Amino acid sequence: MANLFLKQAKQYVATRPSYPPELFDFIASKTPRRDLAWDVGTGNGQAAASLAKLYKAVVGTDTSAQQLAYAPPLPNVRYVHTPADLPLAGIHDAVAAPCSVDLITVAQAFHWLDLPHFYAQARSVLRPGRGVLAAWCYTEPRVGAAVDAVFWRLYHGSEPHWAPNRRMVDDEYRGADFPFDPVDGEAHTGPFEFSTERRMDLEDYLMYITSWSAYQTAKDRGVELLDEATVHELEAAWGGDGKEVKTVTYPIFLRIGKVRAQE
Repeated sequence: MANLFLKQAKQYVATRPSYPPELFDFIASKTPRRDLAWDVGTGNGQAAASLAKLYKAVVGTDTSAQQLAYAPPLPNVRYVHTPADLPLAGIHDAVAAPCSVDLITVAQAFHWLDLPHFYAQARSVLRPGRGVLAAWCYTEPRVGAAVDAVFWRLYHGSEPHWAPNRRMVDDEYRGADFPFDPVDGEAHTGPFEFSTERRMDLEDYLMYITSWSAYQTAKDRGVELLDEATVHELEAAWGGDGKEVKTVTYPIFLRIGKVRAQE
């Protein structure tokens, strides 16, 4: 799956939504200290850049060197290219010492992780009883009734080309195994709901679709999801010549919890 993302680095930078400040403010309010955050699957550093405004130091890791090449250099952010099977000792050497991390974030990458392996890493580096793990995803965009109707026909038609892990996103991470305690002030671990917006014309919107891993997989299988008929439908639904810039809304779903003191 990592190879698919290599093809999409530029599209991700150009079309993927940003995350709202309210999301990071909520997460940061749940960590007693703000010394060190680890952003797992940082990609182009989008979440890491926001964390850098709230935490003294941030480590962003990713298995894709191509994605990391688009990450912004920041004085308090360190990016690390890591193999997917990096052992625990490697995490301590390359990322953070045991019991030293205040926050671990996973933005739109949680469903790609080997969760038991990742949880062992997280429990090892998080501060006992205080370290927080926050994982979130955004689901498919909303534009308006006409565009959305065409989009959902396209999306459901793309289902055979998505990796099985994608079902976790469709489920808004609700059914994901998340063995952590609720953070202070909350009765559960979520999902907590947020949203973000992006302004797009039709060309931007179509480029977003081509950034899907399912789009790339379908294309490799000889299937064009954005066939001529579908593009014409989207053009008609968008209206005009497609140059109109519309507000595209992405729902965001956050799971958040703290590591137990005995762990």
